[in-house]
Amino acid sequence: MDIADCREFFPSVTTPLPGGRLPIYLDGPGGSQVPASVVTAMTGYYLSSNANTHGAFWTSRLTDRTITEARLAAADFLGASSPETISFGQNMTTLNFLLSEAIAGTLKPGDEIVVTELDHEANVAPWLRLQDRGIRVRQIPLRDDGRLDSDAWAHTLSSRTKLVALGWASNALGTVNPVAEIRQWTRQVGAWLLIDAVHWAPHGPIDVGALEPDFLLCSSYKFFGPHVGILYSAPGRLEALPTLRVRTQNPHPPYRIETGTLNHAALAGVTGAINFIAACGQAGETRRDRLQDAMKRIYAYEHRLVADLYQELLNIPGIRVYGPPVDDNPRTPTLSFTVDGCHSAEVASLLAAEDIYVWDGDFYALGVLTHYGLQDQGGLVRIGLAPYNTAEEITRTVEVLAQIASARGSKRP
Repeated sequence: MDIADCREFFPSVTTPLPGGRLPIYLDGPGGSQVPASVVTAMTGYYLSSNANTHGAFWTSRLTDRTITEARLAAADFLGASSPETISFGQNMTTLNFLLSEAIAGTLKPGDEIVVTELDHEANVAPWLRLQDRGIRVRQIPLRDDGRLDSDAWAHTLSSRTKLVALGWASNALGTVNPVAEIRQWTRQVGAWLLIDAVHWAPHGPIDVGALEPDFLLCSSYKFFGPHVGILYSAPGRLEALPTLRVRTQNPHPPYRIETGTLNHAALAGVTGAINFIAACGQAGETRRDRLQDAMKRIYAYEHRLVADLYQELLNIPGIRVYGPPVDDNPRTPTLSFTVDGCHSAEVASLLAAEDIYVWDGDFYALGVLTHYGLQDQGGLVRIGLAPYNTAEEITRTVEVLAQIASARGSKRP
């Protein structure tokens, strides 16, 4: 399918509200809308194969196949060499806490972990808690332009660095970090690299085979699927960790970090979401090839929309946009801003009254809010685009924001 035509496959974005108006979903960074095929996949699981795993009977075998298919799909999506590198969990945050506890078992007092001021709390808090065990956590600072301080890496990384926990992209500012370059720096000091790809995964291609991170995490509910956390572990990494698990748990990857019974219907939805993305690709013979092509097309489509939105917001007096500019550099279609004289929660409420759905607050990016001193402002207002968004929706949103900013400007002395 053409990216511009994918909107019709999302029931929520094409179903009018009681007043007859279509909602404008600009809340994608908090979770995307879901195509009908994903709902069908999940419903189909409950209707035909709802059973636990490893039984002798037919529906149990179907569940085993559902899990295998989800691992294969996720491996294709991430460019992993084997489905055995793919583990599932309740969400990215839970998986990362489990992973941090396991990695902590390999560390000793004085070892160092590097995090960044740009990251989501899900990739900061799990490591900060290890300070109680004598692990030193160091932080790469954020610059005013919304990018990490590139000069800080040289004097932060050292032979004591055991792990760098880095977000591929910022869910608050849309910044895309130079992950390939940072991967080289971590190799020079012998440190592992863990990448939080939750915000990047919906917007651009991922190839763990080329990047070679030690761990990479993402969440399928950001790219048209249900709430499932996905963990890629490089071969040899997971089996070396003392993970939390019951005695009967399979000790080998990918099961080694999967606690309890997985959400099987949701895993059927993960496969459905990845197959939906693959259907947006128009080149290649394999699902992996089509996924890569689809993500490039998605990036190009969203980038055109966000470039227009960015320029329009810059032209509205009273609106300040945060983060790097939208240009030819990699960037996600996520824009965060404030309106002079208006609390961010009020801006979101005024937009919601017009059936325009955006987020406000800190988005769990506490370092970003602290850096810009936006706590009293109520944090940021965030607009995030997805392939089901249109130029007409951007035009409508800009019109309403201009009215809000003008009304607040008229009240200022």
